[in-house]
Amino acid sequence: MNSKFLHLLLIVFVLVSCTANTHDLKNCLNSTNAGFIEGFWHGMISPISFIVSLFEKGITVYEVENNGNWYNLGFVLGCYVTFKGSSEGVKRVNRK
Repeated sequence: MNSKFLHLLLIVFVLVSCTANTHDLKNCLNSTNAGFIEGFWHGMISPISFIVSLFEKGITVYEVENNGNWYNLGFVLGCYVTFKGSSEGVKRVNRK
């Protein structure tokens, strides 16, 4: 198999294993609410979380048990990094 395909497959598996789940943060961080860092991570993996959420009931794109504005800021920044980075990568490929 192509090594690029294997690397892509590995990245997808890692990202899918970290999708937002309603109660996973309580067990991992001993916290009741998701904060800025969790929001940033959930924003970065939101495209993959969305695809997985179409097939799994327990997976959500957005953590509903969050601490408010800090989670929202992290989520928006994470989405920005993901989607802006993707568009910049496409621009570089098209220029070559």
